[in-house]
Amino acid sequence: MRNDMQNQEGRHALPLQGRVALVTGAGKNIGRAIALTLARDGASVLVNGRSDRAAVESVVDEIAAAGGRAVAAVGDISDPEVAPRLAIEAEKLGGVDILVSNAGLRRQTSFLDMSFKEWREILSVSLDGAFLLGKAFIPQMIAKGKGGAFVGLSGISTHVGTPNRCHVSASKAGLEGLMRALAVELAPHRITCNALSPGAIETVRGTSAGPAPVHRLNRPIPLQRFGTVDEIAAMVRLLVGPEGTFITGQTIHVNGGEFLT
Repeated sequence: MRNDMQNQEGRHALPLQGRVALVTGAGKNIGRAIALTLARDGASVLVNGRSDRAAVESVVDEIAAAGGRAVAAVGDISDPEVAPRLAIEAEKLGGVDILVSNAGLRRQTSFLDMSFKEWREILSVSLDGAFLLGKAFIPQMIAKGKGGAFVGLSGISTHVGTPNRCHVSASKAGLEGLMRALAVELAPHRITCNALSPGAIETVRGTSAGPAPVHRLNRPIPLQRFGTVDEIAAMVRLLVGPEGTFITGQTIHVNGGEFLT
């Protein structure tokens, strides 16, 4: 992030100045990069993480050190009581304009070994979580009357077919369907809704993630490299900023050519 953020604000308004964003799963990797990027361009950011408060507060501190404004918002978004609580926090900042549903679980289990409990757990974060966030925060966007942006982070595995991840694929396919439906339903309020589908991205894998999924090993990437979290954050920034107001109902693929639409 730029350390001269405050000096630049004195010369001209930053692109997201006066906007408020909530980014889920923002303690590390892609979510962290999105939070930092939105803050760099002027947004006040609620930094959400499921349980790792230290990671969330580290991102908040990083934003504050660069002259931005951020608030820690810890909570499991699959819990129906969490999103309304976070919405109250957002009201203190003026209400959310930008909603980024990035949180997700990416466990690997074969279909025959998968329990219904695990199936529901995975869907509850990516799909139910996005639904609950929308229910809690879309009313704020409508009440503000300035439009808004809702981005759900999907993934390439739902498009290429990935063994041992049917629950992840199903959750992301549902998320993309939710974004398309909301794009039409919320268009009269000038709220754009899109899914962003990253390919192979250089991230720090958690202990629960397991080995790299099969499609990472068998599918060549034409650009012959993994992407970076900053490249994903830049696309989110485009979608939620003034340049992205005519993009809605889309699934945007950022994958180095690994999957071609």
